[in-house]
Amino acid sequence: MTYGCTHIVSVTIGTPTLTSTRLHLRTPFTPLARHSSPVTLSPSPMRLNRIFCEGPLNVGGEVRLPSAGAYHVARVLRMREGAPLTVFDGSGGEYQSEISRVEGDAVSVKLMHQTPGTAESPLKITLIQGISRGERMDWTLQKATELGVTAIAPVLTARSVVRLDDKQAAKKQGHWRGIVIGACEQCGRTRVPAVSTPTPLRDYFSNVRKEGMRLVLSPSAPGSLAGLASLPTKVELLIGPEGGLDDDELSAARTAGFTPVRLGPRVLRTETAAVVALSVLQALWGDLQ
Repeated sequence: MTYGCTHIVSVTIGTPTLTSTRLHLRTPFTPLARHSSPVTLSPSPMRLNRIFCEGPLNVGGEVRLPSAGAYHVARVLRMREGAPLTVFDGSGGEYQSEISRVEGDAVSVKLMHQTPGTAESPLKITLIQGISRGERMDWTLQKATELGVTAIAPVLTARSVVRLDDKQAAKKQGHWRGIVIGACEQCGRTRVPAVSTPTPLRDYFSNVRKEGMRLVLSPSAPGSLAGLASLPTKVELLIGPEGGLDDDELSAARTAGFTPVRLGPRVLRTETAAVVALSVLQALWGDLQ
C-alpha cells in the first residue's frame, strides 16, 4: 500500500514583485516492510596491534619487546602467548609476529614473516619547528608524524618560551622520539622520522646544507603555500613557535634560501599551522590524494 505525505516548503525570493512562495508537494513513499530480510555486513579486516622494536629484526628470530611496548601488550591489552602482533624496527618493513612468552611485564615475540611498508609519502619533508611549550610541542610532533614528515628539527628561536641546557635538550629529544614512535605505531608507518637534538635556529642555518625547496611560514608573505606552481621531492618547512619568528630571523631565513609563504588570511597557532601546512603539501605533492 502506498501512502502520501504533504511537505510544506517556504521559499523567500528577494525580488520587488514576489516576496514568498509556498509550495505544497505531495510525495509518495513506501513504508519499510515488517518482515524485511536482515542486512548482512561483511566483516572488516582485523587490524593488528603494532609495536616498535629496535632492530635489526630477522624472520624466524625471537625478540624481547622494549619495556614500554611490553607493558602495553601485557598490562593494557592483556595479550597472551599465541596472540598475533605486528612488529617493526623503522627500516621500512614490518613483521607479522606471534607472542611466544609473557612473564610479568616482559614479552617476547617470534617473527613469522615480513611485509613491505606502504604508508610512506614520496614527498620528503623536514619540519623545522620552533619549540613551543609542553603539550603543544608533543601534539605538533605527533600530528606531523601522522602526516608523513621524514625528519623533525626542533629549533630554539628568539621568541621561544622554552630554554634548554645540554642535559635538558638530550632529555627532550628522547621524550619527543617516544612521541614520534607512538605515532608511527598508531598510524601504520614503518619508518620512524629522525628527531634532531634541539639547536638554535641560526646554528641550523649555518650547519645544515640545503636540500630541495626551503619554505618558511609568514602571515605577511606575498604568496600562499597552496599557490606554489611546482615542488621538488624534498622540502624543508620552517615554522616559528608561539609569537612566530622575529624580523631578524625571517631575514636570516631568506638569506639561507627560505621562501616566505602564507597559509591564508588568518593567523594560526603554531601547532595549527604545522598541521595545515603539512596537509597542504601532502595533498598537492605527496600522498593525501
